[in-house]
Amino acid sequence: MLLCVRGFRLWAARRAAPGGPGVSRDLLSRAGELDRYGGLSVHLARIGALQDLDTTAFRKLLLATMQQWRSEGRTAVWLHIPIQQSRFIAPAASLGFCFHHAESDSSTLTLWLGEGPSRLPGYATHQVGVAGAVFDESTRKILVVQDQDKLKNMWKFPGGLSEPGEDIGDTAVREVFEETGIKSEFQSLLSIRQQHTSPGAFGKSDMYIICRLRPYSFTIDFCPHECLRCEWMDLNDLAKTENTTPITHRVARLLLYGYREGFDKIDFTMEELPAVHTGLFYKLYHKELPESYKTMTGMD
Repeated sequence: MLLCVRGFRLWAARRAAPGGPGVSRDLLSRAGELDRYGGLSVHLARIGALQDLDTTAFRKLLLATMQQWRSEGRTAVWLHIPIQQSRFIAPAASLGFCFHHAESDSSTLTLWLGEGPSRLPGYATHQVGVAGAVFDESTRKILVVQDQDKLKNMWKFPGGLSEPGEDIGDTAVREVFEETGIKSEFQSLLSIRQQHTSPGAFGKSDMYIICRLRPYSFTIDFCPHECLRCEWMDLNDLAKTENTTPITHRVARLLLYGYREGFDKIDFTMEELPAVHTGLFYKLYHKELPESYKTMTGMD
């Protein structure tokens, strides 16, 4: 009789837990975070009970949970798998999950559960590069560099790729300081270049933004790993030299026009506005409206 009771308990435990003893049937569901579109985001790294689970047990658990998600009307699942648990990728793929993207320490798989073809958005389609045109109006000098390790070294503005969560102006200020040692502050956005199929963009489209910065330090201490040369050059000379990139030449002429006619003619300024999501803000870049129009429309 005692053996029968133990056998029944073991059978019930295994039936309740497709992943095996000690693993609850609704383990993945309880760990899921519901989004406003009816989808679930499941981070396996946060589920300690999965540490010793083998791939067969994980597949059984995931299959049972998928059936539950479908019965609940979920539209999609985002499965975040840390690199230490990459063994779970193959069983998830066998059940219909597909790669969405990967980071240095994890990959994200998705499964569309809604009707019709998947409406899940693709991953990032662009990389964003930002350069800083640091212009000293008092001397009409502009900061330029020549990159290290280039077949043809031409004068250009210092800059680099924007980091996730970093504002455009902050990227320009950071990159200028890291490359040249010059401290500066953001003034405006001058230009945006868009190109596609760039060899250095991993097949993504590429955005390159140039900002106008104002310096508040002037002694150059450039990084020898990134720059071959760095100097303050007369803006008029930069606009005339042939030893520069086409976009640097064009923006130098743009800056020269702004210096002579007023930067309000070329600047896209920035203002911070509240987003539709409570507590969040976004930055809007646009031509500054005349003060007379602001007063007339009650915008001041």
